[in-house]
Amino acid sequence: MRIINIGIVGLGLIGGSLAKAFKKYTDCTVSGYDINPETIGRAVKEKTIDCELKIDECDMLVMAVYPADTVRFLQENGAQVKKGAIVCDCGGTKEYVCGEAEKIAAEHGFTFVGAHPMAGTEHSGFDFSDSELFKNASLIICSDKKQPEMEGIFGKIGFGCFKYTTAKEHDAVIAYTSQLAHVVSNAFVKSPAYRRHKGFSAGSLKDLTRVAWLNETMWTELFMENRENLVREIDNLIDNLKKYSDAVRSGDEAKLKSLLREGRTIKESVDGR
Repeated sequence: MRIINIGIVGLGLIGGSLAKAFKKYTDCTVSGYDINPETIGRAVKEKTIDCELKIDECDMLVMAVYPADTVRFLQENGAQVKKGAIVCDCGGTKEYVCGEAEKIAAEHGFTFVGAHPMAGTEHSGFDFSDSELFKNASLIICSDKKQPEMEGIFGKIGFGCFKYTTAKEHDAVIAYTSQLAHVVSNAFVKSPAYRRHKGFSAGSLKDLTRVAWLNETMWTELFMENRENLVREIDNLIDNLKKYSDAVRSGDEAKLKSLLREGRTIKESVDGR
């Protein structure tokens, strides 16, 4: 199927960036919807989208909203989706949304594919959307079948890697690679020392604390939907930190050196020098 008409639900950072990228790098017609009518009007005026969303004309519908909102939107509008269309989401958790959306898709004759663009910034909203956000980014696709149409259209806007997995594996791994990182960053700035860091800090502090500037509404939903996986990762981190604390407190230089060496060699074995 050739994708000619693309619809985007949610014109925030990700949805707005997708719209701008599709308009810039493809010849597709792009329509869009946002809960804020002013955002829709602005997107049309700035030619980020061609027009307001026309669900029944879309060959591909991209859900760039929170997982629960994706399910709710499809429950309410699934009957309007074009038969044979591809619907994908951009959410940070997959087991819940894929389980519900796939049932809706089967009922109404379209295909739902869970997807997760591994791109973003510490900011949110249409104001920060950028057509170049996805350059060389990875798109996780939760499907046991190849999705050539998706690879083709998302490849045109810059995605350089397509990682296929299951919804279950996605949520288990993303609890570590994304969710735990946000928890650590957010907790790290709660030290009283953070308020005195100006002039004492360099790149390491900036890197570690970048995502402390987060959207607490979105991340609370994502954390709660993936709570078992995330709690496991938080507890594992606490256990590891306790080992460092014990070694430093007791003055055990040999143990501390061993822990540091272990972390370095794991990093080297996975990511290289």
